[in-house]
Amino acid sequence: MRNERTKKLVLSAMLIAIGVIGGAWSIPIGASKCAPVQHMINILSATILGPLYGTVMAFIISLLRNIMGTGSLLAFPGSMFGAFLSGVLFKLFKKSTIAAILGELLGTAVLGGMCAYPIAMLFMNNSSAAIFTYVIPFLVSSLGGTIIGTIIYITLKKTKALDKMGI
Repeated sequence: MRNERTKKLVLSAMLIAIGVIGGAWSIPIGASKCAPVQHMINILSATILGPLYGTVMAFIISLLRNIMGTGSLLAFPGSMFGAFLSGVLFKLFKKSTIAAILGELLGTAVLGGMCAYPIAMLFMNNSSAAIFTYVIPFLVSSLGGTIIGTIIYITLKKTKALDKMGI
């Protein structure tokens, strides 16, 4: 049990490092900075580690990116909802990769996109934002990262690398 927790923490730390470094590369779409690396990590953390680890990792990555100036406040809803919903649906639908993908896309684009609206209005002084302003940009960002994350996850499963990790 303790060994498994240590492995999960080490993998989490490695994915957080990749997320922070990869977060320096973002695509400006509208008023948001879209970071597909975050969504790749959401898929990997949801499928390998679960919703709690994924959500906490998304928060830590968003926080570090904001501290370093490579992210915006929109990184929080844009990553955390996708990580959580992806992990929950993955577990709920008996480890279905499709469920994880749908959770990431719906959580990030719809829930995260809609929750970005009050943040943009209240904290970023964006009076031109509307409730659905961030849905499409978040969907574009999430789609790219989700595809990459899914390919990596399927490859890890097929090569039995996850079994060898013992997580």
